[in-house]
Amino acid sequence: MCRECYAENNRITPLRGARECLEKHTQYICGTCGRCICIEKEPRRGLQRWNFPFGSIEDAKLYLRTAEYTRKRPCGIYKIESGTGRVAYKIFEGREELETFLRKNPGKLCQGMEPVFWTPVYKEFPRTQVRRLTEEEAAAYLRERDQSSTADKAGAGG
Repeated sequence: MCRECYAENNRITPLRGARECLEKHTQYICGTCGRCICIEKEPRRGLQRWNFPFGSIEDAKLYLRTAEYTRKRPCGIYKIESGTGRVAYKIFEGREELETFLRKNPGKLCQGMEPVFWTPVYKEFPRTQVRRLTEEEAAAYLRERDQSSTADKAGAGG
């Protein structure tokens, strides 16, 4: 796992609309492994990708570093359950922010009120970049991602 961005695979993100995201959105470029993570604000609501609920803890981990970088503080991933049994994972700076969210969303709850994954200390990394990629960089990243995905499938196929 990358010590900076917590990913096992350095080409796993963006998860959806990869080409458009890499070409048109601002990316957090991990200074340790080079993985790109969308840090762009959504124009309609002004939220960044890490503000949204994730379907799995693994997906939330892929965006945790952008939350920490934006806030310049350690953050955690919390398991949020709805009254209908739906489970999502959300990133919060801490318990106070979680409690505010739960007060505003009365149908949601967080058992134990503790993060399922968190980082105790915020660290800066010297080679980190936050910028838009060039077309050439985006194309190369997608090629590397596709090669990595093909290698993973071949290895798993035995």
